[in-house]
Amino acid sequence: MQRRTFLRTVSAGLGAVAFSGALWQEAALAGVTRVVRGAGPYGPLGPPDGNGMALPAGFTARVVARSGRQVGGILWHPAPDGGACYAAGTGWIYVSNSEVPLIGGASALRFRADGSIERAYRILNGTNLNCAGGSTPWNTWLSCEEIFRGRVYETDPYGARGAQARPAMGRFKHEAAACDPDRQVIYLTEDEQDGCFYRFTPTTWGDLSSGRLEVLCGTDQVEWRPVPDPSPAVLERQTRHQVSAARHFDGGEGCHYAGGVCYFTAKGDRKVWAYDAARQTLGSVYDGGGTLDGVDNITGAASGDLYVAEDGGNMEINIIAPDGVVAPVMRLDGQGESEITGPAFSPDGTRLYFSSQRGTSGNIAGTGGITYEVTGPFRH
Repeated sequence: MQRRTFLRTVSAGLGAVAFSGALWQEAALAGVTRVVRGAGPYGPLGPPDGNGMALPAGFTARVVARSGRQVGGILWHPAPDGGACYAAGTGWIYVSNSEVPLIGGASALRFRADGSIERAYRILNGTNLNCAGGSTPWNTWLSCEEIFRGRVYETDPYGARGAQARPAMGRFKHEAAACDPDRQVIYLTEDEQDGCFYRFTPTTWGDLSSGRLEVLCGTDQVEWRPVPDPSPAVLERQTRHQVSAARHFDGGEGCHYAGGVCYFTAKGDRKVWAYDAARQTLGSVYDGGGTLDGVDNITGAASGDLYVAEDGGNMEINIIAPDGVVAPVMRLDGQGESEITGPAFSPDGTRLYFSSQRGTSGNIAGTGGITYEVTGPFRH
């Protein structure tokens, strides 16, 4: 498949200067889009390895778990989806949702310092179509149900405490969450064709049992308005329809906060949106003008680089660099009926975890899911 690079030129003289937060967004939005054939910051992808994964020189990959097979003492769940990493002693933990009905939930892989798997365990059970989610500054994992009147569940990646439903965060088709510690709010996406972008303000930061749910309204300069009934019981009162001025997005997906900006994807819009929280403005850092397709889960690195996983497309993870370059850093061949999910970096930034939700089988039940680790000289 074709290697691609999409360059947004920000202005003469800026070149490859790295930006973060609002400056990152301002530079990208000011740019003129043009397509450039060339390599990203890691160089071109090489030939596929034994697992069908193409990577730049200097990067290696391994399979760490497969759906329905034993790993660390449990059967790894089907349809692995959203994920995140957490420091754990000298090692780390990778958590992963399961996007299947009724038994969805989430599991965790605990790694030793040398990268070997110490054990695996469940952190959430008996929930429904757990799609994406997000981590919190107090080291919990927010697992989101992508169903009608879905809930957010706050879970413990370390497995010491039971999961708690957080209905104050709204009952809708939840996708992802991203915490903004600067304003002490949590942003939420909604996977509907006319979905909304929400902001939850806890009564007490660190306690998600109560708070205020708001919806983004307006166009470029935006405002937030309260959702009158965050837990509607009837179809006609769904959260996305309660505020007439609400801004709608086609298929809200991944969500990532860094440096004053919340980046979120909408697969129907084919955009990576950027909400500047300080200025309360909305723009985009990728508008579908290139060939990055099926924008879905998103994560970021301390370098300011964003990593966007494809749902479909040609099964790549693409980097969006602060200088505007968009290029693949990984491609899976032979898995065209799957999607890339749950990208997350280890705490030291040297390992990237993600899953192919249905693997080579393309099985809708996700029984062919594969969870990978890529190691290499990531910018961090």
